Amino acid sequence: MTASPANNAASPLAPDWLDVPADLNALHAPMWAAGVARTDGGELAIDGVPVSELQRQFGTPLFVMSETDFRARARAFQDAFNEAFADICGGVDVYYAGKSFLCTAVVRWVEEEGLRLDTASGGELAVAARAGIPGAAVALHGNNKSDAEIHRALDMGLGRIVVDSLPELERVAAIAANRGETAKVMLRLTPGVHAHTHEFIATAHEDQKFGLSMAGDSTEQAGLSAAEEAVAAAAGHASIELLGLHCHIGSQIFEPDGFAVAAEKLLDFLAAMRSKYSVELPELDLGGGYGIAYTPVDAPRPPAEIARAMAAVVRAKVAELGITAPRISIEPGRAIVGTSTFTLYEVGTLKTVRVDVAVPAGGAEGLDNVTYPRRYVSVDGGMSDNARPVLYDADYSAVLASRSSTAAPQLSRVVGKHCESGDIVVRDVYLPEDVAAGDLLAVPGTGAYCWVLSSNYNYLARPGVVALRDGAARLIVRGETEADLLNRDMGV
Repeated sequence: MTASPANNAASPLAPDWLDVPADLNALHAPMWAAGVARTDGGELAIDGVPVSELQRQFGTPLFVMSETDFRARARAFQDAFNEAFADICGGVDVYYAGKSFLCTAVVRWVEEEGLRLDTASGGELAVAARAGIPGAAVALHGNNKSDAEIHRALDMGLGRIVVDSLPELERVAAIAANRGETAKVMLRLTPGVHAHTHEFIATAHEDQKFGLSMAGDSTEQAGLSAAEEAVAAAAGHASIELLGLHCHIGSQIFEPDGFAVAAEKLLDFLAAMRSKYSVELPELDLGGGYGIAYTPVDAPRPPAEIARAMAAVVRAKVAELGITAPRISIEPGRAIVGTSTFTLYEVGTLKTVRVDVAVPAGGAEGLDNVTYPRRYVSVDGGMSDNARPVLYDADYSAVLASRSSTAAPQLSRVVGKHCESGDIVVRDVYLPEDVAAGDLLAVPGTGAYCWVLSSNYNYLARPGVVALRDGAARLIVRGETEADLLNRDMGV
């Protein structure tokens, strides 16, 4: 038996959360950068520049970023947290997480907006150095830092090295001592908080690679947690300046509960270390991981709301403990850059398949198999420019960008051109029935963890990144060419 959903009727193949849009041409504002809108002719534009013009100048696939939106989100976090924490610790240091997206232009925007920069490798430190940001405004993370990376951090005079384990603490101390220097260190702790997010991006529960456990009896010293042993060890090294504590409970988090629990546990620990070892820990980094809207059902909280909620927890806890509040820092990487960017693709091959769905038989017991259509819309990129769907089962949305349409909605799956069945860009989305080869699609929310995870699978060249401000577009990362791909091939 074959059936097709009536116009504006949901397909049984769609996930429960996906509604049929009332208007396929409308843009769900939380998913898009400010300045993205449709022209009078129906084409998608950013800062007044239509996507057809961007394709003409720069080709597709293309990451399209609003510099204006990026800067505004950075300022919003800086202003909101400074206001909320003014009476607690005089304000907050906001670190942009470079791992989400990094290039020299972005580093300069970060510095100009008053933020600091968090890095996670020697390569990211190299970008920071090339951009000219002062080392004192840079942090270095990582669970397996090389000696070369530690030396580079000291060469640059980094404001903090976030130590991830007891062996790493000893290596940092030894390297700094051999250089006759003092390393500024924070200890990354795992407070045992399991954030409501994908298993692979939840980072503060015990069973994972990051951080020093706060659970007791987790070291060779009976009764001491790894976190406590690290505090005692750091205090004993003349080459270590122990700044404070750090935690990060995960990514793409909407619920506030995990942040509150983590903050309370770290403040308890901080107070205990002051009491037991007379160790002053003047700084506390509460991480980030604030979620953004990838689909219409995602509901990110505005920075001011996040800041007020976290400030209330910290204010109450330091009062309960009777301690001076440490200087607070946060790391809202994805929440700054994610929504600032969309990816522009050109449509190629389209095909429709028929999928059997078991539905209750009318007026009788048992099930009938009913066949429904699912359309595959292939684009000129794929998992090489957005690996998150295959890595994390991440959901995205898409819109027809080159024009508007009055055609009926059809459940579609946007896929890439790679030789992998899992090469899916948008698993489920309603697009107009008349989408055709040559049309442009835009996938919002691709500013974070897309370009930085891009690859050359099937020898596709990685896309460029174009930034727009005041109606002008410029490349901030050049797209690769086939010559680039062959440059490292020593047989050529």
